[in-house]
Amino acid sequence: MQENKPSAETPDELLQAPAEESGQAPQGEVAAEPAGDVMPSLEESLRQAELKAAEHHDAWLRARAEAENIRRRAQEDIAKASKFASEKFANAMLPVKDSLEAALATENQTIESLREGVELTLKQLAGAFQSAGVAEENPIGTKFDPNRHQAIAMVEADSEANTVTAVLQKGYLLHERVLRPAMVMVSKGKGA
Repeated sequence: MQENKPSAETPDELLQAPAEESGQAPQGEVAAEPAGDVMPSLEESLRQAELKAAEHHDAWLRARAEAENIRRRAQEDIAKASKFASEKFANAMLPVKDSLEAALATENQTIESLREGVELTLKQLAGAFQSAGVAEENPIGTKFDPNRHQAIAMVEADSEANTVTAVLQKGYLLHERVLRPAMVMVSKGKGA
């Protein structure tokens, strides 16, 4: 019978022994290069991946530049639209100004001819307002609306409470948005 004697191997030798038996490289050493055809295929895959990454990067840079150009053009368009927003209205107002200047330049006017000139000029002004989307609001007989009217006084009247009885200054709307609220007098109601 043989005695089990401890081997004289050092701890480092014990750690390396299983690796050597399994065909793996010992700790701290680089494994041998794989078979000959694997390296070229890996290099080719890497080269193709780098080309694809370069293509994607180029496409990303182009898309970013295009987005920046679109943003810049949009800002320029907004600036132009804001700057020239009143161009249509200004063109509509020019004939009104011409009419007023012509009326002032005319000598020996009678009250009747002056009145006719002012009426024609007022029609031109109303047409300019209409083409610009400005509408006059005359709310007599309607219910008081604090969003569209400004109450100046409450008066006793034969109408229902909170009904507009008089307009001191007309209100104006710009495309259904209040440009200037109408200054109105509002009824307190019957027998209030």
